[in-house]
Amino acid sequence: MMQTDWTTGATAARRDAYYAASLAKFVPFREPLVFKKGQMQYLWDVEGRKYTDLLGMNLCISVGHSHPRVVAAAMEQAQELTHCTTMFYHPVPAHFAEELAATMPKGPQGDIEWVVHFTNSGAEAIDLAMTMARTFTGNLDLLALRTAYHGPTAAAQSITGIAGWRHPGMPGNVAFVADPNQYRGIFGAGTQPYLDEIERTIQTATTGQIAGMFIEPVQGYGGIVEMPEGYLSGAAERVRAAGGLYIADEVQSGFGRTGDHMWAFEADGAIPDIVVMAKGIGNGFPLGAVVARKHVATPMAEKFMFHTYGANPTSCAAGREVLRVIAEDGLQRNAKDVGGALLEQLRELQQRHRCIGDVRGRGLMQAIEIVSDRKTKEPDKAATAAVFEACRDAGLILSKSGPNQSVLRMVPPLCLSMDDVGMVADGLEAAFASLSR
Repeated sequence: MMQTDWTTGATAARRDAYYAASLAKFVPFREPLVFKKGQMQYLWDVEGRKYTDLLGMNLCISVGHSHPRVVAAAMEQAQELTHCTTMFYHPVPAHFAEELAATMPKGPQGDIEWVVHFTNSGAEAIDLAMTMARTFTGNLDLLALRTAYHGPTAAAQSITGIAGWRHPGMPGNVAFVADPNQYRGIFGAGTQPYLDEIERTIQTATTGQIAGMFIEPVQGYGGIVEMPEGYLSGAAERVRAAGGLYIADEVQSGFGRTGDHMWAFEADGAIPDIVVMAKGIGNGFPLGAVVARKHVATPMAEKFMFHTYGANPTSCAAGREVLRVIAEDGLQRNAKDVGGALLEQLRELQQRHRCIGDVRGRGLMQAIEIVSDRKTKEPDKAATAAVFEACRDAGLILSKSGPNQSVLRMVPPLCLSMDDVGMVADGLEAAFASLSR
């Protein structure tokens, strides 16, 4: 059996020596942190120190680290047949596709049919959704929001509006519209000015006929920015009038995370034409999916399209169990209740610390935005980094996000409990108090 050196110094040295430079920017802390064990909402490092995971390993852990039911389902399938290419039939991904489609709204008349294409990751699912929209409509131009994050592949980068994630050589035919950010949006609070901006952008930055618009109902990496009431339905109306499709990116906000609904887009009235999902879908097993209205997906049959491990039966077995655990353990309701209690604590924290410009969130998608001045709303990247490091010392794992890296993003596993809320609040209080020291 191959030996593994778990020591922090050796692990960091080995990563630094053999990981490509493209991964260097993603290291979050000043000093290396090596995790060895995870159980539900908790993590332990190689020194045995316990942490509360408010990041959900970048939202990939939805129902809990090493959830015994999910692990058992995947192990049972892996021991029988680890992989089966989509060239052939297998019951597990077929069942999972049926069960996933059943979570989608059927429309007022109950006549919307949904179909599923499994991918390896969320970025691949975004790429496929782009191709699907362009194939169905015959149009090329796409719209996205200015602080959207949709993935690191070349195509997904092209609809990502954050400079730090964009590299040379991205494909074109993308126009960006102003985010309806109710804290720092360019038109202030409200919805209508941002919908008017969609119309202006279609008229001035596209051919007038578009393939679609990608929207995260709650922006994740962009800083937990929830679309205001009426924005999704208003955007869908304008996009469809220009020949395009409304595409909801639920990679971070889906699977009950926002508490009120299974899918965050359900908070508004419009039903998407395409829904992209990944991360929490497999609770850590690599998997993504494009779920589309059947007639929208049909033209894709004209040419080959598949993803090597997309319908992997082991990952799909995990995904099926994730759906069951969410339903049977009441995790959507838990996200609503625990998230509500956590948000109350964050608002109290804001009253005590002037550097907190805004707190926001829905369910278990929460954010603290840090500023140097509440009046000017100037982002304070340095203070955010200092609080972030102090959170580690307090046993909290979260992330910096937003276009200015001035937002603390909290997206824990859906099993975070009421008992954890006080401990999280105390840890955050200690982290912010450390700024004055």
